[in-house]
Parts: sequence; C-alpha cells; structure tokens
Amino acid sequence: MDVSKIKLVAFDLDGTLTQHKTPLSEEHKQVLDALGKKYKLLMAGAGMCHRIFNQMNQYPIDILGNYGLQFAEYNPETKDIEIKKNAVLPCDRESVEKRVTQLREKYGYTEFAGDNVEFHASGCVTIPLLGTKAKSEDKLAFDPDRSKRRAIYDEVKELFSDYIVFVGGSSSFDMAPAPYNKAYALAEYCKERGIAHDEVVYVGDDYGPGGNDESVYLSDFNYITIDNYLDFPEVVKVLL
Repeated sequence: MDVSKIKLVAFDLDGTLTQHKTPLSEEHKQVLDALGKKYKLLMAGAGMCHRIFNQMNQYPIDILGNYGLQFAEYNPETKDIEIKKNAVLPCDRESVEKRVTQLREKYGYTEFAGDNVEFHASGCVTIPLLGTKAKSEDKLAFDPDRSKRRAIYDEVKELFSDYIVFVGGSSSFDMAPAPYNKAYALAEYCKERGIAHDEVVYVGDDYGPGGNDESVYLSDFNYITIDNYLDFPEVVKVLL
C-alpha cells in the first residue's frame, strides 16, 4: 500500500471500531477525528445506516448500510444523516423457507425457538439456526469459533446461490441478494465519485471465510486487518 495515494479510509464497525453492538469510545472517536483531517472517511456496514450512526454516537460520517443496499450522507447543518439510497429487493419467501427447512433436516437443526427464517425489509435474509427467539446465552454458546457453520458454509452458499452468504452473529447465516456485499458496495461508491481502488484502504476484522469483510479482503482494495477493536489506534498509525 502506498499511503501517499490514499484518499478514502473505509471501516467496518463491530470488532473493528467497537465491541459488538457497543458505542464508539472517546479514544477511538479521537483517532477518527485525526484520520478525518487527512482523508475522507466512510463506514461500510452490514446493518442499517441509522443503527450504525446511533452506535457511533452520531459521528459525522457517510455510511454504506445493508451491504450497499442503503446509503446515507451526513448533513453538518442538521447533524444527522440523510438516506440517499434505500433499495428494497424482492424475496421469494416460499423458496427460502423451503431451502432452509431442507438445510435443517439434513443437519439436525429441526428444533428451534421462534421462526424458521428472519426476513428483512431490504430483501436480506437471516437463517437463525436456533430460531429467531433463541435465548442469548444459547446463541453465544452454540458456535463461538464458527467451526460448526464454516463446516457447512460451502453447501449453504451452493444452496443459496442467488444470495451472498455470510457467517453472521453467533448462530446464524446472513444473506444479501447477489451481488451485494461490502466490496461491491465500496466499488460502486468509488465509481460514482471517481476514486481509484488504490486510493482506498479498508479496515476490518471479519476477513476470514464467510466473514462480511472477506469480499474486500480478497479484492483489489488496500486492506488493514485488525483482530481486536482495542488495537484500533495502533493499527491505523500507519495512516497518520
């Protein structure tokens, strides 16, 4: 990576800037402030823009949400974000339900709490192996190292070839309608603004097989890996 070329720094949130679903710390806010004096900053998230914005304590930053299905720009006058894109793609729920049931029957996940599948308004889908109403302690204990889900990840991808599949949360698979993933979203963002890929660096923790940052890690974008969000100030020193 040629740091002198960098114009845009993009980030994942959970596990990169913050602990999972926790607010942005003052220390990491100050690091973002320092980076913002040198570069354009961008969040690239798996969740909805307003959820990301609120978790970041309304930090002034543009946000790619839902793997690029949603995009929000920060308005310095209102100190809020404005949704500029909010794509809603169709979902064949009957087909998805049928395939998830097939998966459950093959691997023994036939007992679950709540619903078989979680459908999101955007067209994204979550396959909660323990069900939508499983207890949090059960979910956390289910697959902490992701080995159970990674063992069947390739088969899930094949079964849901019309989606981009991620090993999500602690007991789920998350799916976005193809071709939406973070690399696709970032490439579209750059194309619209005339930013070359070698002028971008992405910082993310979920770069392993099935991770929602993996697509960027395997792309031609510059990538800085991070394995513990507490290391964020040290990891991005190279940019400062």
